[in-house]
Amino acid sequence: MRRFGERVRPGKRYRQRPGAYAVLLQGHRMLVTHQAEPVPEYQLPGGGIDPGESPLRALHREVFEETGWTIRVGHRLGAFQRLTYMPEYDLWARKVCHIYLARPVLRRGPPLEPGHSAVWMDAARAAETLGNSGDRHFVAGLLSRL
Repeated sequence: MRRFGERVRPGKRYRQRPGAYAVLLQGHRMLVTHQAEPVPEYQLPGGGIDPGESPLRALHREVFEETGWTIRVGHRLGAFQRLTYMPEYDLWARKVCHIYLARPVLRRGPPLEPGHSAVWMDAARAAETLGNSGDRHFVAGLLSRL
């Protein structure tokens, strides 16, 4: 599985952290989330898969929490790994990011997750603006096939 981002830091113990993330397209626009902390950045909506939870259930839950939208999932685009420090959990993580193509269906309200806001942007701009190289790779690859 391809890895993006930081290299392994000697002496750090990484915990496996699976997650599910959505590329949310509507025409030429993409719905992303802006996370204010710990570092302000645009991200694909999604997040960690809880123990006993399926990736698709986690995807629906996380997208709703971070954007306020319900979604219809198309298909899985692939997965990648990235190493990162997660200060909110005081955790060095080996994130395994499962990426899905989905469509926003209905906005139910504002994001529930503190510090997140739902942002519509041009999909090509999103491919350049997303905060991590794995997300950018999957979005750029998808856009090149459309």
